[in-house]
Amino acid sequence: MLQHLTRRRLIVIAASAAGSAFLASSRFADANAPVRWQGSALGAQVSIEIHHPDRAEAERLVERCVLEVRGLEQQFSLYRTDSAISILNRTGILVAPDADMVALLRTSLRFAEITGGAFDPTVQPLWQLHADHFSSEKPGSDGPSPLQLTEALAKVGYAGLLVGENRIALLRRGAAITLNGIAQGFATDRVVERLRQAGLSTTLVNMGEIRAIGARPEGTPWRVGLGDPDRPGLLTETVDLVDRAVATSAGAGFRFDVKGRFTHLFDPVTGRSPQRYRSVSVMAPTATEADALSTAFSLMPLAVIAEIVAARPNVQARITDSNGTLIVYGA
Repeated sequence: MLQHLTRRRLIVIAASAAGSAFLASSRFADANAPVRWQGSALGAQVSIEIHHPDRAEAERLVERCVLEVRGLEQQFSLYRTDSAISILNRTGILVAPDADMVALLRTSLRFAEITGGAFDPTVQPLWQLHADHFSSEKPGSDGPSPLQLTEALAKVGYAGLLVGENRIALLRRGAAITLNGIAQGFATDRVVERLRQAGLSTTLVNMGEIRAIGARPEGTPWRVGLGDPDRPGLLTETVDLVDRAVATSAGAGFRFDVKGRFTHLFDPVTGRSPQRYRSVSVMAPTATEADALSTAFSLMPLAVIAEIVAARPNVQARITDSNGTLIVYGA
């Protein structure tokens, strides 16, 4: 059977103050160990690690971050049948929605407009169509039939998503949304906000989408490795971050078929998975922006990407084409 989409994600938090603390538990024997928590969230294995000289404060920060992630998971996770997004997809409506759901859906619609519809939170019917096809007993190697694709595309279109403070509605019958192309960035930003409120000024948060607060304690940039989508465990390059976020999208992150013709990246116009680039990384002021743009840019021609990057402050796109050539737009 087809497995859920599960990119591994990790939250790592390193406080600026010297020294470290550890979570009080019989599982932790090393007094110099950082405070750690491990679990699953938004369909992936996640951990939080904080280095802080004040043991009690470190424990409180971990607890707050875990509660923050759990609260967002209750809203955005497609892997929980009781989440707000799952209820919306089943019923087509959410009454009195949570403020986080309203905020993220409005942000999603804004990026849909910015990218000319390349970023579209309503592509979930395309995912479900391909998941059903490739988990069937004898799936055809050419994917879903043209008729099935046409039927799924009739449910797709961000114009059919109505978002208000009192109600969220899907106007097309059978429509459904996914926030997998932006929710991880949103969660990363929320953890960053929580840590800033606690007074941390030099911190790296990594939830698949990475965001730095300030520089490293010694004043140098955080150095972040970008993974090779075709060779797990290897890096394509490293980038420097100071008060900036980075996110990467690649079709190889999840493939429905062995040849990789059908991936988790769907063009909302054609319903197909484009093979434009090996990977797309975006550096931006927030992880939400980096996440959404890296998803959208994976579907877009270079000329349009260049125009969008030029119009957005402190944004850079790093695109590896099918030949392995790196193309960079922005500073």
